[in-house]
Amino acid sequence: MHIKFFDDKIEKFINALNPETAARVLRTIDLLEMFGHQLGLPHSKKVEHRLFELRVRGKQEVRLFYTFHQGEAVIFHGFIKKSERAPSKEIENARRKLKMLDHQ
Repeated sequence: MHIKFFDDKIEKFINALNPETAARVLRTIDLLEMFGHQLGLPHSKKVEHRLFELRVRGKQEVRLFYTFHQGEAVIFHGFIKKSERAPSKEIENARRKLKMLDHQ
């Protein structure tokens, strides 16, 4: 499955991570590319309708929100997880970008 970044902010976010965490993120993205819709826990979790999160474990817990759109996986938002649940502002940001993607 082809992976696409919504904008260059995702690449900048990944490049700003420490090298070990960035490597884990890229490995998890590779898993998404290989398994697509079949990727499940512990690497991927459905958040709500059409909204999924890639889950990267390690010293820094990273979450990347993505969706499936026109045969591709589109990654559109990432953050470093600091609490038990994804903050509502992060989910809202992902929902907003999903709407923008739908109207392109």
